[in-house]
Amino acid sequence: MAFRKRLQEITRSLRQYLALYTAIYRDPRTPRLARWLLGAVLGYLALPFDLIPDFLPVIGHLDDVLIVPGLIFLALRLVPPEIYDDHRQRLRLSG
Repeated sequence: MAFRKRLQEITRSLRQYLALYTAIYRDPRTPRLARWLLGAVLGYLALPFDLIPDFLPVIGHLDDVLIVPGLIFLALRLVPPEIYDDHRQRLRLSG
């Protein structure tokens, strides 16, 4: 049961952060480049194929593990802290 509970926590956390990134994306105060990067993340996740096919050992999954978090990291670095904090507090997220 501990595994199931942990999986539910991870799912809830992912949903919360998706809501946070969506709110930041929609905020008119968000810089254009940050919006573009967040849009690129959503587009990449929606693609039915990967840039590097998953059947290639290790490197096939590495692109997903590096590209998505990397783009999110870059986008959030461009967002002013007050915008990030406003949305985080509004959505009652910690950290």
